[in-house]
Amino acid sequence: MILEKRIPLKYLINIVKFDLAIVISIGLLSHYLAARFMEPFPAMPLAIPAFLGTSLSVLLSFKMNQSYDRWWEARKAWGTIINDSRTLVIQLQSFLNNTHTEEIQKIAYRQIAWCYITGASLRGVESSSIAGSYLSKEENDQLASSHNHPLMLLRSTAKDIQQLRSVESLDVHGQIHLQETIVRLTDSLGVAERINRTIFPSTYRLVLHFIIYLFVVTLAISLKAIDYSLVVPLLLLIPASFLLIEKIAYHLQDPFRNRPSDVPVTDISENIERDIRSLLGEATGEKKNQPGTYYLM
Repeated sequence: MILEKRIPLKYLINIVKFDLAIVISIGLLSHYLAARFMEPFPAMPLAIPAFLGTSLSVLLSFKMNQSYDRWWEARKAWGTIINDSRTLVIQLQSFLNNTHTEEIQKIAYRQIAWCYITGASLRGVESSSIAGSYLSKEENDQLASSHNHPLMLLRSTAKDIQQLRSVESLDVHGQIHLQETIVRLTDSLGVAERINRTIFPSTYRLVLHFIIYLFVVTLAISLKAIDYSLVVPLLLLIPASFLLIEKIAYHLQDPFRNRPSDVPVTDISENIERDIRSLLGEATGEKKNQPGTYYLM
């Protein structure tokens, strides 16, 4: 997640450098051909690239709104995960007596592991080394043979709650409330997976790039009478603003891709771990995930 800090220029250049290289090549080639071969033809008015620029602004505004909506929905899902993870432990401590400390700790540690594993699975990275220390050997073995690791852990928690109910350590009302919390965690997992697996229409991005290139060509032709020393900065700066907005929207539309603009699932999971350890009366320790100069992961 990008923080309210000074974003390095290198980051901005890196996300558009390849597109900008294509744009400047197309622009300079168009300017050269226009100056060389279009002398007999009427000059192209600046109103044409101005119209295309206005159309681009509208299209980019729509894409930015849609991309941010996806990012914000993903962040809200993880906000719900924070609340329900705390609620799960508080409910266990409220509904069970002091003789069930071991069971409470087992489920609480499993929930910590669930947060780390959920974040890692959404990003498509290995999670066993991160969460293995919070789980028993049997649960780690089950993870290895499971397709959906977060779902398997929620099922294990539901089974433990059922077991506590079967030996009458937990009354029916406590079981219902705990099951409702597990249902909400499952819903949040489903929301995150839906966002992660739903591809933003690629044709929209292709059309945007086509219009950007068309804008560059018309701008270069309309500036055919201007010297290269002025054409190059104009062809760099004006399209660069459009490309930056498009790239930022492109990154926001996929909030679980290990980018600086992602939802900070690692940092959120560490905050949940500290909260749960605090509820268990354990030392919370130092924060593991140190933020970068301008973003959290």
